[in-house]
Amino acid sequence: MNDKDMKFNEIAEKIKEADGILIGASNGLSITEGLHLFADNEAFENLFGDLKRKYGLQCILHGMGARWPSEEEKWGFWSRLIHHYCGKYKESPVMADLKRIVGEKDYFIVTSNGECHFEMCGFAPEKIYEIEGNWLTMQCASRCHDTVYPSFELTEKMAAAERDGRIPSDMVPRCPVCGGPMQIHMEGDRNFIPVTSAESRMETFLQKYHGKKLVILELGIGWRNQLIKAPLMRLAAREPEAAYITVNLGEIYIPDEIQEKSYGLDGDLAAILRDLSEACCQSC
Repeated sequence: MNDKDMKFNEIAEKIKEADGILIGASNGLSITEGLHLFADNEAFENLFGDLKRKYGLQCILHGMGARWPSEEEKWGFWSRLIHHYCGKYKESPVMADLKRIVGEKDYFIVTSNGECHFEMCGFAPEKIYEIEGNWLTMQCASRCHDTVYPSFELTEKMAAAERDGRIPSDMVPRCPVCGGPMQIHMEGDRNFIPVTSAESRMETFLQKYHGKKLVILELGIGWRNQLIKAPLMRLAAREPEAAYITVNLGEIYIPDEIQEKSYGLDGDLAAILRDLSEACCQSC
């Protein structure tokens, strides 16, 4: 048995012995599934080449934060994005492997990814904290009240009617309270409605497994990430029975204080989760 196999078997044993699993995920996981928010790549050209040339869009993230000339154009962009990455989404191999790794263990997921792929793959919505909101809900753009509304059915209809980056004016959503514009419920300005209920559920999960064997599985999170990675490392430091597993391509950071309870897996996330899934199945 080589060193790699020994390491994967050791991690699989930690997962097998775990009382609970906390999964943290960010852009690296989305990129593995083919969604790259920051790239002007072939996928961006194929989906948004017309808007790129018309408005100077540089990447998906640029479009998400753009000041669109009209509501019709804003929702033209969003409906096309959501339809492509959510409406047409099928469970990816990386998500299937992650489900096999988790198995029947109790789990919770904290993620900055807004495309809702965890829920679409069968992870329970009450066990997911989308820390920056998600693409399938919307809110009043001026935050005149704090209700968040489902938007997926509406954006699918918009996508079917969208032409040249615009939707019909009669499809533009309006706030049911103030009559003003609506926006996708993603953090981007001071009017974002915090996801407090999901945050509370995560705290309940962490209290439940305080002092117990908790596996912290971190997927595609760079070392500069203060939103998810920093809190997960602090959690690993204060939980004596925790095991910290970080998976990322080209960038692994583990502080000295948690080195002895940590595993860093540098490489293609899909390949690593496939190998880890196989190791977990063998240890069952």
